[in-house]
Amino acid sequence: MSIKNKMIAECIGTFWLVLGGCGTAIFAGHAVGFAGVSLAFGLTVVTMAYGIGHISGAHLNPAVSFGVWVNGRMKANEMLLYWVAQVVGAIIAAALMFGIAKSIAGFEIGTFAANGYGDFFAGATNYLQTNLCGAFAIEAVLTFIFLLVILGATDERANTKFAGLAIGLCLTLIHLISIPLTNTSVNPARSISQAIFSENALAMPQLWLFIAAPLVGAALAGLVYKCYSCNKK
Repeated sequence: MSIKNKMIAECIGTFWLVLGGCGTAIFAGHAVGFAGVSLAFGLTVVTMAYGIGHISGAHLNPAVSFGVWVNGRMKANEMLLYWVAQVVGAIIAAALMFGIAKSIAGFEIGTFAANGYGDFFAGATNYLQTNLCGAFAIEAVLTFIFLLVILGATDERANTKFAGLAIGLCLTLIHLISIPLTNTSVNPARSISQAIFSENALAMPQLWLFIAAPLVGAALAGLVYKCYSCNKK
């Protein structure tokens, strides 16, 4: 498969992840709650895993591509092109949601679906105000687990027919755990896209954490999985 086709697939797939997941949070979060938003994110991954997985692997996330690269399953130049496609797809989705939000009478952009910690969620219903260390820890650890599931489910020794389902369910669980803490990132492209359009003054200053922590977690997972699977036949 050509890199151009892979980039198109990643752009479309990440667009769908942001539109489906963040769109649910922004427009229907009040109705479906944290559980509904968590399921929406999981469903976007499941649908795209089977829709474009055979083309690009359906990474939909710079941290996933980074972990896959650290694990030795893709080249650095391909990873960087994936990053470009993923961020572009995420921003296009966020721009579309922003335009739709602006078309709704009386709709307030507010935080949008941006990620944050501490005072970022001051006064927000059902959110907890963790500090920087807590936010970094939860984002890094959950990304670590996410990548272990991805690397394991897509291993040539695994039953890959169910990889998309396992990965989607893992992302659903991740959101159930961490939406109240950070609004759940584990995906730098998703975080960048929302911070750009958020009206929360802390969205951009805190964005670095939601780029760095997922990359750290992904890198560790790539190394750990390589270590404990190095004896495979």
